[in-house]
Amino acid sequence: MIGNMPFFVSMILVGLGLWTMMTRRNLIKLAIGLVLVESGVNLFLVSLGYVRGGVAPIYTFAPEGVPTEIPMVMPTPQALTLTAIVIGMATTALLLAFVVVIYRHRGTLDAGKIRELRG
Repeated sequence: MIGNMPFFVSMILVGLGLWTMMTRRNLIKLAIGLVLVESGVNLFLVSLGYVRGGVAPIYTFAPEGVPTEIPMVMPTPQALTLTAIVIGMATTALLLAFVVVIYRHRGTLDAGKIRELRG
């Protein structure tokens, strides 16, 4: 059970984020829901690369005779997660900048009122 805990937590984060994005109308809360989904996906990616008892695949000057049966942790999910974190922060910053501009022009953060046509 403990070994699967990160997968359950990532499912909970993605579920809460999707629920927030589907049920809330406030643009700030929609942005928070998107961040929750991103966090759940990042946790899932890191959990995929975890190997119990594994070592980091870093080149060292290890002496001859070191056993090669030691499992290695996969570095690819960690690299993808770092990239996803950077892209997620940029996306969140852009989304919040749009929210500020929409609030200045429309005077509300309610997505239902913003969709209404003026004229």
